[in-house]
Amino acid sequence: MSTNIQLIEGHFAPDFTMDIGSGKIMTLSELRGKNVVLYFYPKDDTPGCTIEAKEFSDNITGFENLDTIVIGISKDSVASHDKFKEKYCLAFDLGSDANSTVCEAYDTWIEKSMYGKKYMGISRDTFLIDRTGKIRKIWRKARPEGHAKEVLEALRGF
Repeated sequence: MSTNIQLIEGHFAPDFTMDIGSGKIMTLSELRGKNVVLYFYPKDDTPGCTIEAKEFSDNITGFENLDTIVIGISKDSVASHDKFKEKYCLAFDLGSDANSTVCEAYDTWIEKSMYGKKYMGISRDTFLIDRTGKIRKIWRKARPEGHAKEVLEALRGF
């Protein structure tokens, strides 16, 4: 359930540790010194999520040239992430937030509605975090198409 945390640009990003597959664990605060794009997405290998992931992957050189790490986060398992990465040759890490703690910290675990039925799910939100750990830009309910380029352009602006 959403914790109604109000994340604000210019404030420090909530720290977390999560499994990113291949036996690797990532802690956000250990990435200080680099820019970080955290993008939250609903589910591996679904149409919108695949478009978004492929676009981030297709633009990975641009992000790397700006000393930026891209991390996709969903509730899917590490095994699901590994299949998704392999199927589409994704060039960045995917974090598994199976218990929703990171989604809740970033207020991306929200109530959704489809065909009149309400359920909890992940909002397609992105956070651009600078080298000091501060949130520089937040995109709520991002559209998958063109989003990676929009994030890249914002990154070039600072």
